[in-house]
Amino acid sequence: FGLNVIYFSLLALSEEIIVKVITLANCVFFLCRIDTTRVEFTIPLRENWALPFFAVQIAAITYFLRPNLQPLSERLTLLAVFVSTFLFSLTWQFNQFMMLLQALVLFVLDSLDMLPAVKVTWLYGIQITSLFLVCVLQFFNSMILGSLLISFNLSVLIARKLQKNLKTGSFFNRLGKLLLHLFLVLCLTLFLNNIIKKILNLKSDEHIFKFLKAKFGFGATRDFDANLYLCEEAFGLLPFNTFERLSGTLLFYAYVFVLSITVIAAIAVAFHNLSDSTDQQSMGKMGKCTIELKPETAYNLIHTILFGFLALSTMRMKYLWTSHMCVFASFGLCSPEIWELLLKLVHLYSPKRIRVIRYSVPILILMYLCHKFWPGMMDELSELREFYDPDTVELMNWIISNTPRNAVFAGSMQLLAGVKLCTGRTLTNHPHYEDKSLRERTKAVYQIYAKRSPEEVYALLRSFGTDYVILEDSICYERRHRRGCRLRDLLDIANGHVMDGPGENEPDLKPAGHPRFCEEIKRNLPPYMAHFTRVFQNKTFHVYKLTRNK
Repeated sequence: FGLNVIYFSLLALSEEIIVKVITLANCVFFLCRIDTTRVEFTIPLRENWALPFFAVQIAAITYFLRPNLQPLSERLTLLAVFVSTFLFSLTWQFNQFMMLLQALVLFVLDSLDMLPAVKVTWLYGIQITSLFLVCVLQFFNSMILGSLLISFNLSVLIARKLQKNLKTGSFFNRLGKLLLHLFLVLCLTLFLNNIIKKILNLKSDEHIFKFLKAKFGFGATRDFDANLYLCEEAFGLLPFNTFERLSGTLLFYAYVFVLSITVIAAIAVAFHNLSDSTDQQSMGKMGKCTIELKPETAYNLIHTILFGFLALSTMRMKYLWTSHMCVFASFGLCSPEIWELLLKLVHLYSPKRIRVIRYSVPILILMYLCHKFWPGMMDELSELREFYDPDTVELMNWIISNTPRNAVFAGSMQLLAGVKLCTGRTLTNHPHYEDKSLRERTKAVYQIYAKRSPEEVYALLRSFGTDYVILEDSICYERRHRRGCRLRDLLDIANGHVMDGPGENEPDLKPAGHPRFCEEIKRNLPPYMAHFTRVFQNKTFHVYKLTRNK
């Protein structure tokens, strides 16, 4: 939360409205915390660590794009951009997709001559350098080398060298050049990406593209990893009730208002920039219209639009959009720039009116929010909450007390992350899902919840050096997801087996030759007892020790 304060401060660093922007943005951020952060109701995910760095990076880019920076300030800001980009990339596996959108923002604005080309080149270079450094530190993570971001940034830089004088000529001449430039960049990106993947034999991100293809209706998939994403609510469309909650704090209304004004200004500026740059008379006329958009404002405008589309398509990504929404709306309401554009459009411009409006509107909104939400906020703060999961605590204490420190454990990704954190024991499958071999290993370990023979499961687990396997009733008898999205269903489909329970199955699915392992092992039948010995049990977990072959 403190890093978000830095973010808010930097966005308004050159203005006298710093206090108002910070106060209003933080107030709305806190009141909309269900939609602006997952920290309150989920375990510490990687994105919880990454998003503050992303906020600092956006703030640093915003400041870097301001005109007439002193050389020292520019260098220090570039350093801040590099460090925050590197830390963001290091801590979240989806970093390359977020920064690809950021690179698209820079590409659009650079093409429309709304950002200095030299500064955009620096930012492209920082993204590429950060990813290469992260690749090295993540033991040469192949998914990074084959990312679309690296291919796109390299393609933009190459296309610039091949195409000269993009920003000269008449309106239609420039428009034609830009369309050709866009086509060239797209073709180069796909070409470079395919070449890199073929040379290095990279398949680390294939599940992402299978997921996207199925998500947007371009064909179903039986891929286990892609279906894991498709069945998660967090990767579905943004629910409509999100806008109801955001509207309750006036955030959504304020955001749409500021967005509308800045979009109109951006269209006017883009049209002007695409017009004949040598037509001085036209430039003089345009200057009288006073339609102007600062580079840093233009960057945040396209940023919020693209990330808004991302949030609408994938609910988990809304936290990138809603936190920026707080900043963007608060900055617009407190900024003279937005009110000046509006009053000039309706021919009511005067410095005095702007001063009155930009001070009174934020104050009135804060008064309304305090009146509406203060009692409920005090009630929430009076509640004392604590984590209570006695079954998990009992399991972790048993592992610490009754297993060797070098014991190897198999189980679900989520549970094994807790085992590693609480006990320090070795894991069979690390929950880093952006590596093909690790995904295959996870699928193999998850056969404990499939319809497989004890001999097959034992052979798979022993191939990874497993000493203990932890079975969870919440997965084996899962009811949280609908039929077809339970983990056991995904395994059945991937294995070509008919799913359990009433309902239709695809015609080519066949009945399994064995019962479900996680259910059958609890009956203590001889084929299972020959390979597995139960050493711990409570209401949630069953731990079995693998016997050693003689």
